[in-house]
Amino acid sequence: MDHQFLVVAGAGLAIMIAASVFARRTGVAAPLLLVGLGIGASYLPGTPAIHLEPEIILAGVLPALLYSSAVQLPVLDVRRNFALISWLSVVMVIASALAIGAVVHALFPSISFGLATALGAVVSPTDAVAATAIGHRVGLPPRLMTVLEGESLVNDASALVVLRTAVAAIAATSDFSLADTILDFVWAVVGGVVIGLLVGWLTALLRQRLDDPVLNTTISFAVPFLAYFPAEEAHASGVLAVVVAGLLTGALGSKRFSARDRQTQSTTWTTISFILESGVFLAMGYQLPELVDDARSETTTGEITGLVLLVVGLLVVLRFLGLVWPAVVGRWSPADRHDQVRAKLGRMEEHLDSVTPADEREETRLAWARRRLARGQADVDFEEREPITARGFVVLGWAGMRGVVTVAAVQTIPADTPHVATVVLAAFLVALITLTLFGLTLPAVIAKMQFRPESPEEQRDSVQALLRQVGESAIDAVGPLEKQTIEGEPLDPDLVSTMKDRVIPRLLAGRQQFRDTKPDAREQMGIVQRRYLDAMRDALVAERSIGAYSSETYRQVEALLDTLEHRLGSG
Repeated sequence: MDHQFLVVAGAGLAIMIAASVFARRTGVAAPLLLVGLGIGASYLPGTPAIHLEPEIILAGVLPALLYSSAVQLPVLDVRRNFALISWLSVVMVIASALAIGAVVHALFPSISFGLATALGAVVSPTDAVAATAIGHRVGLPPRLMTVLEGESLVNDASALVVLRTAVAAIAATSDFSLADTILDFVWAVVGGVVIGLLVGWLTALLRQRLDDPVLNTTISFAVPFLAYFPAEEAHASGVLAVVVAGLLTGALGSKRFSARDRQTQSTTWTTISFILESGVFLAMGYQLPELVDDARSETTTGEITGLVLLVVGLLVVLRFLGLVWPAVVGRWSPADRHDQVRAKLGRMEEHLDSVTPADEREETRLAWARRRLARGQADVDFEEREPITARGFVVLGWAGMRGVVTVAAVQTIPADTPHVATVVLAAFLVALITLTLFGLTLPAVIAKMQFRPESPEEQRDSVQALLRQVGESAIDAVGPLEKQTIEGEPLDPDLVSTMKDRVIPRLLAGRQQFRDTKPDAREQMGIVQRRYLDAMRDALVAERSIGAYSSETYRQVEALLDTLEHRLGSG
């Protein structure tokens, strides 16, 4: 059996790699290919029956997947899109679960309202894996990518809370309590956020004190599970705790982790995410024939077809209706509101200019207020520079693929529940149809919208402007070269001249070299360059908190500073 498992695992890895390569060359979404290959593999003679326990997916795979996405998602982007992400991932998930539960129970009375709501809960959360893969390839605007990724991170928590309450109702009286759902959800959010913040902060503090890439990577592996299991034991949302821990770790990593640790973490979690995501989609297709056999005893082909088409139709309609509020009624980014905010910020700036701080405490408060003012101005500039237009809402509406959570969560419904096999099969088919329908047509929809991507020249200009800004801030913070000392001794005048003319300008431009320098001078140059590099990092963190540039610009500048840190370390 162990030998057979190893053979299956090896074959699975080979299929994942082949599907990924084929997807890049053809443009077909890899998850869709993997599901199809999984279905085909299940019919091969001699293939073993493989059944993954849903708890393994929910407690072993899902935390790692969510953490991998959250740790790489900029907090700045989440903050700026928080209202829309919350609307889609919380309000619309709960509303969709209840609406689907009511309609399914009304049209299929043999399925209780509790079980129908459980079905609604598991099919409500979207999976952004296929959508973002397509978006990266065809040029979906970064803000829409952030909304899809942020929604996918949070909606799992909402869906699992509703599912938990629905399953409890099935086990009790088969009645679904909206009040209990609300109370459970409030505690799930509060408990999950608190535990996630605590775990993220403590592990980041520990990793900062360890200068060992092996230990840091090992701690990184443990973070999602350190957040998930305590939250679940406290009956809070383990999923939300993992997301919060990941977001906080990503935010703190820019300041607290070395370049080596950040790059190791990024590569490691990208690899883990690829293996786990691909494995789940492959297993999803592999299990489908078995689920069809299980459901034959309690339903007919016509009934399951009608149920699946009904749920898919409801999902499409509810998603577009849910986007009407932010797109039309709420008028998410009206020009007149921008003018009002700018006027308010202008009055605030005038007030700050008129204030003369009397002591150091007031000066600190004034500096904090100016940073808040700059952040507010940057937020308005962002809304005007990257608005979500009607075309953007169309893409958001059409990017409603279902995936990992749907196929894992539905299998946690108690097996002795009447008609559970029908519901499990329906959820699998809904996930498969949405992957196929939206996965094959989304590229054409995005192309039809004709979004204008940022040109390479514009991106390069933004990177250079940010580099100049953090470089100037570093000089202001560290001081001029003539005043630098090492162990109380001033620098050699010739060395100051060399660094001033050649080395420091190259450093501030994102380049570095030790050409034609003596060993002693090279050591002194390295010390001074590290001072300026550390100051540039501090300036980048401060500038990122304001957000005048795009997240991609900050990422590129941070990558340049990381490269310089590596060279200084080996120089």
